[in-house]
Amino acid sequence: MFSCSAECCERSSDSMSQVHQCIDRCHTPLARAQGLVTSELEKFQDRLTRCTMHCNDKAKDLFDSGAKEPAVRSLMDRCVGSCVDDHINLIPSITRRLKESLDSIPQ
Repeated sequence: MFSCSAECCERSSDSMSQVHQCIDRCHTPLARAQGLVTSELEKFQDRLTRCTMHCNDKAKDLFDSGAKEPAVRSLMDRCVGSCVDDHINLIPSITRRLKESLDSIPQ
């Protein structure tokens, strides 16, 4: 991206507008890549948040049913631990999907 942008600036016969358009074209692949990575990480974080919110609901329901704090804490620890383990297992497929998406961006 930087060398592409530098080449745009070296075009002495181009107008300022043409140079800016050239630089914008150089930045497009990076912007697309950043968008893909951001989107994938947001989806991952949203899924993890939903899972932990479900754990929170289960813990609240258990507490409201009269369970003592140690039982609620134990449930919460197990549930959140399960969320984390499940989401760690998603990382290879997310990585593979991201790599395929990034490889498909034209340079």
